[in-house]
Amino acid sequence: MKFPSTVARVMAATAAMAIVASPAFARPRAVSKVLGYVTAHSHDGNGSIRAPYRATDVGYQVRLPHGTWVYCKRSCSETLRVNTVDVWANIDDASPIGVGTLSAECGVFGCLRREWSF
Repeated sequence: MKFPSTVARVMAATAAMAIVASPAFARPRAVSKVLGYVTAHSHDGNGSIRAPYRATDVGYQVRLPHGTWVYCKRSCSETLRVNTVDVWANIDDASPIGVGTLSAECGVFGCLRREWSF
């Protein structure tokens, strides 16, 4: 006898979630005008690039040279650097895994590098 009531509860919960979630997914994202420009300098001597950034209701975005807006990860200048001038800089064994991802960006304290010399 408990089986039909459990099924009814699950169906009611599913219907409630659909009603609550549908307006949130249906509306377009709020996008502001260009707030300013960021400059990204290559760490490997590949030059620099300047691009606009804007705010959305879920975070900042920076525009890549071909016009695509991507969400900023740690900072907009780091995201721009990793996706443009240093896109192939940290690739080992010619594997494209990690190209333009968060793993290629510098940390909160900047790019900390360890160098040894004798």
